[in-house]
Amino acid sequence: MLAPLWFFGFGLADPLKKLSSWSKILGAGFLALPYFVFALGTQDFALRAAVIMVAFPTLLAAFLELPHLPRELTWRDLAALVIVAAAYFLRWLQPAWPYPALAVFPKLFLADVVLYCFFVVRKLEGTGYSLAPSGAALITGVQQWAFYVPIALILGELIGFIHFHAAVPAAQNVVVGVLITSLLIALPEELFFRSILQNLLETRLGRNGALLLAALLFGLSHFNHGATFNWRYVLLASIAGVFYGRAWREHRQIFAAVVTHTGVDVVWSLWFR
Repeated sequence: MLAPLWFFGFGLADPLKKLSSWSKILGAGFLALPYFVFALGTQDFALRAAVIMVAFPTLLAAFLELPHLPRELTWRDLAALVIVAAAYFLRWLQPAWPYPALAVFPKLFLADVVLYCFFVVRKLEGTGYSLAPSGAALITGVQQWAFYVPIALILGELIGFIHFHAAVPAAQNVVVGVLITSLLIALPEELFFRSILQNLLETRLGRNGALLLAALLFGLSHFNHGATFNWRYVLLASIAGVFYGRAWREHRQIFAAVVTHTGVDVVWSLWFR
């Protein structure tokens, strides 16, 4: 599941864009391969789940491919993104991976679907989806992290969302935290909200309007972290989204946004969660 996210960051999408329309549509079905590797020949295999796993990316690819779309944001783009968001929040794909320890699998699958449908099928430009590290992007990511952290600490304490825990984490815990957060949290979320959503919104709302709306939607996506609507989390996540968006658009490079996002989440999980 990490393969598309990784290899598309090093140019894999470019040769796939040259395929015919029907080849790209039918090719989307191969994104279901991880499910068959996981479930085929075991008691966890379910025909209904298998059909959904193949049909979901294939139909979404057809929806975005036929007919071809302009560079600007269209209603079909919004509909596709809403369908993906609904699949995530309503847990449509959870039956395919029925174990709590595998809860991240549907998220990774949807990230692969979004990546394929918008990069290969939609041929979206200006995404900045490159995982090749650059010094400028790294510096930008760290700068935006440094700008946001003081705001988060002060506001988080004032509204009672964070509480400092004095600790000296082991080096391996920091390394593991950075790797897991960057690959399983920051990369999929920055792909959706910055490379695709903010990118498309810029074609209609301009840079600042797109930045603010994408940040607000990013914040609202954290509403269900708790038994009720978690307004504290939504507020801090919305503000964080502004800095993630600023990091991305500085060089139009997702690597910068991932650095900022990872730094914020790791600091929070180690000392303030």
